[in-house]
Amino acid sequence: MRSSSAKPYLKIGDVARRVGVSPSVIRSWESLGLTRPRRTESKYRLYAPDDVKLLTRVRFLRKVRGLNAAAIVELLRREGRVKPAAGGNARAIGSHLRRLRAKRHLSLAQVARTVGISVGFLSALERSQMSGSVGTLRKLARFYKTNILDFFEATGDSSRQVRPEQRKVLEAGPGVQMELLAWGNTVMEPHLFRVAPKAGSGDSYTHEGEEFLYVLRGELAITLEKEEFRLKAGDSFYFESATRHHWTNPGQAETLVLWVNTPPTF
Repeated sequence: MRSSSAKPYLKIGDVARRVGVSPSVIRSWESLGLTRPRRTESKYRLYAPDDVKLLTRVRFLRKVRGLNAAAIVELLRREGRVKPAAGGNARAIGSHLRRLRAKRHLSLAQVARTVGISVGFLSALERSQMSGSVGTLRKLARFYKTNILDFFEATGDSSRQVRPEQRKVLEAGPGVQMELLAWGNTVMEPHLFRVAPKAGSGDSYTHEGEEFLYVLRGELAITLEKEEFRLKAGDSFYFESATRHHWTNPGQAETLVLWVNTPPTF
């Protein structure tokens, strides 16, 4: 028998009916960081009563107050209801993305439409209110004809030896941290990925080059086209980057992966 104190979690369809929006709208709000539902083993979203209250507030701000997504994120951040993107790198990425767009005299709508993300989400990225997933950052880097190293601000030469405290760190969406292990005049792009449970790359993406990864700890599920591979600690994996791919941590503990791209275009 379930304890009376247990939280009555709801599925996305039930939440959508209570809030008065479609499930797709709720998923888009999740991409902005406005809600972070629990996930079952079969990856179903589960929402607590507090999530429903927050989403009801978001709908009010959108429908009644007429606020766009970026304004809603900022207001809820000031109210302490959502957390801003973490770390100085988020601010650096936001400023960098804004400079890239301004240099090309493009509007938010033009970039968002071409990349395949919402205007509100792109605005939140540029304002450093949100952090983009690996998939989103890859799409933006490809659109601007740059590479992921620019988001690290990894300019100049590096020494042969890089100590842990010297690594350049990039927050790549909720629960994903990329630590750059070498930079400068290199033909490889080596990272240490830290992936929280249920976190991942976001959308599928492709790029030029080849990739090698070695799972140091935890689990990683990586999908190439429609074929999924389950990797565990000690497993290594190689594939051509032109193959559409995405990945996630299906486990209950943090996953640690040594991940190498070549050439460093990501």
